Amino acid sequence: MSKVNYPLFKKEDIDGFFALFQNNLANFVLIAVAMIGMGYPESIVYKRVIPGAAISVLCGNLYYAHMAKKLSQRENRSDVTALSYGISTPVMFIYLFGVLRPALDMTGNPETAWKIGMAACFLGGVVEAAGSIVGKWIRDHLPRASMLGALAGVAFAFIGGELFFKTYEMPVVGMVVLSFILIGLIGKKSMPFKIPASLFAIIIGTTLAYIIGSADPSQISEGFSTVGFYIPIPTLGFLAGISYLMGPMMGLFAILIPISIYNFIETMNNVEAMSAAGDSYNVQEAQFADGVGTMIGSLFGGVFPTTVYIASIGSKWMNAGRGYCIINGIVFLIASTFGIIAAMSKIIPVPVIAPILVFVGISMVSQAFSSVNKKHYPAVVIAMFPYFANYIMTRFNGGAGEIVNNLSTAIVPLGQGAMFTGLIWGAILVYIIDYEFDKAAYVSIVGSLLSLVGFMHAPKLSIVTDYQYVLGYAAIGFMFIIFSIKEKVKAVTKEEVIETI
Repeated sequence: MSKVNYPLFKKEDIDGFFALFQNNLANFVLIAVAMIGMGYPESIVYKRVIPGAAISVLCGNLYYAHMAKKLSQRENRSDVTALSYGISTPVMFIYLFGVLRPALDMTGNPETAWKIGMAACFLGGVVEAAGSIVGKWIRDHLPRASMLGALAGVAFAFIGGELFFKTYEMPVVGMVVLSFILIGLIGKKSMPFKIPASLFAIIIGTTLAYIIGSADPSQISEGFSTVGFYIPIPTLGFLAGISYLMGPMMGLFAILIPISIYNFIETMNNVEAMSAAGDSYNVQEAQFADGVGTMIGSLFGGVFPTTVYIASIGSKWMNAGRGYCIINGIVFLIASTFGIIAAMSKIIPVPVIAPILVFVGISMVSQAFSSVNKKHYPAVVIAMFPYFANYIMTRFNGGAGEIVNNLSTAIVPLGQGAMFTGLIWGAILVYIIDYEFDKAAYVSIVGSLLSLVGFMHAPKLSIVTDYQYVLGYAAIGFMFIIFSIKEKVKAVTKEEVIETI
């Protein structure tokens, strides 16, 4: 049988590229604003952090294009979509406010704090790569509704939901751009002159923003002022950062270990989502590639771990192949090297970029439901809920802790370790629906153990932050064991009756 012709590039890759590039661009707009706002100088942000991330993005995207080619040849089909690669939004916020800000507050030196960030990123990559050892086992033993539901929670709260808010910050512009995105990417209608929907929407939206005065023209000159030459430079600065992590900032490991585990679980979930959509990749290979890509980025100044990106499903919906991620990696490196990313982050208003991410959120949540048995829909829903709490916690608890606490004292502990909580409850409900109460009991005990050591419902790794959560999961585990025994007794009794007849 002849090998399939899997093209390096096809026209659908254009939309896929713009979607992925804008996802990365939106994250880096937030990174630049947040880090500069904390007190990190533009020289570190634009000359070291973003170029370092660009190296990581290039390496990861090239490798995932290679994986797509292997899958295409193995299954002899040309409709394979490569995995997307980028920085996870929830992880990005954890590193911003859980690593980079404390490092700067403690040292008072942006250079030293940046090195601590590099060290945290490198060690996070090590944990990600190590996760490949157990990745396949976890994928084989966690129900799909649990994994996709937890991922849909991220998509709904942090991707689609928050960026829908951003869309409405410029109502006229945002609604026009969103409509073009929905018409082109979901309605599958062609744009004028056959221009890809994403590109057409950006051009129209940006132009409209400046015409009607929603955007300040001074942003254009500010943007062009950032254009320069920021070549990625290898550095071993992370070694100095590790000395801090092993010394006065050892407490950061309480954040680094669980968020790194979260990261390789997110990769697992995204790979599972792509499998549900028709492209079944090796989850262990993807997790190892993520870890290596993260470590490479840290050697060039990067401070944020990378992962299989949630936008993969959006690219699959666009019928993209492998060319979109190759172009993304190359363009992102060029754009960061010449300061174009910095310029674009200032010139293109966020409400113009936001609708693309709204589409990604829509596609991810939709995929979660379309990829599981209908009877497991409730499990997808319950797995999404913890990220509602996580969103409120991460966005409002720092500046309005009293208000959040008055709303509910459970919001913060439920939001801590939301990925694990979503996976646990999603799996429990799947097993309840399937009358597999013994498995529900096992999952409950895992939940109790995770709560015991602080992976869930605790601000950091510690033994028994709050015994109520440990006891709660243990109690329902015991309850499920009782139900399991009753089911087995009922089954034995039924068999005896049948034999008697």
